[in-house]
Amino acid sequence: MQNIIDYLRVSVTNKCNLKCIYCHPLSDNELSEYQDIMDTNEILHIIKLFVKCGIKRVRLTGGEPSLRNDILQLVNQLSLTEGIEDISVTTNGVLLESMAQDLKTAGLQRINISVDSLDKEVYKTITGFDVLENVTKGIQKAIEVGLKPVKINCVVVKGVNSSKEEIIPLAKMSIDLPVTVRFVEYYPTSNNSKLDKGFVPNIEIKKIIEQTFGTLDNTSEIKGYGPAQNFKIKNSVGAIGFISGRSTMFCDQCNRIRLSCDGKLKPCLYSAKQYDIRELLSKCASEENVLAKMKYIIQKKSNYNKKTRPMEEFSMQSIGG
Repeated sequence: MQNIIDYLRVSVTNKCNLKCIYCHPLSDNELSEYQDIMDTNEILHIIKLFVKCGIKRVRLTGGEPSLRNDILQLVNQLSLTEGIEDISVTTNGVLLESMAQDLKTAGLQRINISVDSLDKEVYKTITGFDVLENVTKGIQKAIEVGLKPVKINCVVVKGVNSSKEEIIPLAKMSIDLPVTVRFVEYYPTSNNSKLDKGFVPNIEIKKIIEQTFGTLDNTSEIKGYGPAQNFKIKNSVGAIGFISGRSTMFCDQCNRIRLSCDGKLKPCLYSAKQYDIRELLSKCASEENVLAKMKYIIQKKSNYNKKTRPMEEFSMQSIGG
């Protein structure tokens, strides 16, 4: 049975105000000049074409999407686009406290916030900046204005934030706050990454949590469109999620494709193959031909598999995860 591809992740910028160690496996921090980034009209045009191909859900990623000065306009225009049922954003949360209400008003429905540690020094080691307090205030504000669900994403790297002292405080957030704390297995995107040995299987993270809080209860209450397996600590308000992209295979369940900020479509995160949709449009191809190409890419998506496809080295910052 072929996957139903209805979820488009759009990187709206590759600029970021943090330098997370897992986003820069090649120790690079090169950013495209602004003129290389799609403008709002281009993004909306491509998304509307994808809606005609069956896309119903759109997530805006980066880099850091809050750095786009027209992010509110983009969210608002998406919210008015017929056929789009769900609009979400993935952010590092640094600017979220001041933007959460405006994002909600513009039409944003839900939000994912990257928080890899609740320890100030460890957070600084991972991100390069001492801004954890800004992020925690952003989380509170997102909850306050009604962006829900609020999901907290933690990429676990062995020897950096994989200890019990790191995992438990994050898991504990789900007890009192209406958030889903999701632990994401680190997956290297470079053969030369300094973090090659940073992988920690989520089964180990789950064990650490259960040693403190008892057996986690499986739950189907959490709304989601991805591969996360969700659980609850007993009597908790929120939930715990595990995204095990390295220790398990869920390619047969994948429902998403990715569009980079310069208009290149990547059917699979683990494949080197990509298609330049922006260039196709610039060549004045008819909408009929462009749609045919998009539908072809989506149809071929079901053949991608991270174990059989050659991987291209890249920084996660360039595609938004």
